[in-house]
Amino acid sequence: VDPTPIGIAAAGLGGLVEEAGDSRVPFTIQSVSKAFIVAAAFDRLGLDAVAEHVGMEPSGEAFDAISLEGGRGRPKNPLINAGAIATTSLVGSGDAVERSADVLSILNAFAGRDLAVDVAVRDSELDTSDRNIALAHLLHAAGHLGSTVDTAIAVYVEQCSVLVTAVDLAVMSATLAGGGVNPVTGRRVVGEDAARWTIAIMASCGMYDASGEWLVRVGLPAKSGVGGGIAAVDPGWFGVGVFS
Repeated sequence: VDPTPIGIAAAGLGGLVEEAGDSRVPFTIQSVSKAFIVAAAFDRLGLDAVAEHVGMEPSGEAFDAISLEGGRGRPKNPLINAGAIATTSLVGSGDAVERSADVLSILNAFAGRDLAVDVAVRDSELDTSDRNIALAHLLHAAGHLGSTVDTAIAVYVEQCSVLVTAVDLAVMSATLAGGGVNPVTGRRVVGEDAARWTIAIMASCGMYDASGEWLVRVGLPAKSGVGGGIAAVDPGWFGVGVFS
């Protein structure tokens, strides 16, 4: 990936999008996707059902840490890898192909357009998923996985390999900021409760072990991704997407 592009976009709740720099350069969404999939899980299953399998507390550890509660084996929160794998496995049904299509439809609704998957990145990540596979086995053993290990990993990796732009992340974030309604399409994607719960999780856990300092210095609930994107939310006002 070319490391030189840098772009920013902001989307208001009235549908206006302002952008600058390389705001239309595509990159893989990676862990930014976790926020939008947990929003869908909250919306479909409810807070209590999701909380049966995933905690809501900051882990204070790296994104790929084996951060599971003692005794219950529940991941600390849905924005670290273990929690995101569990959350993704709870969304949808059927085989990996059907579940992946469902996950893509969720991200499409947040972005307000049809997104694509970077197949090369997906295949590369599948080849190097040993740690995530290990996490999925631990989750499965503890009863917190909603599918087989192979299916969960296949869907999760494809989810992370979806291509977006800074503009997409701005619109997706604005959908959360507006209580679950996409400001460009006017379509309700998730309910107000699901949007609010997701923003709360982004504030406390979205930047992993740096979430506290991020909230002090930047002040917006956000979610980062190793692909170079960050999605941030100003509730009731606008969403921001940046890429670097």
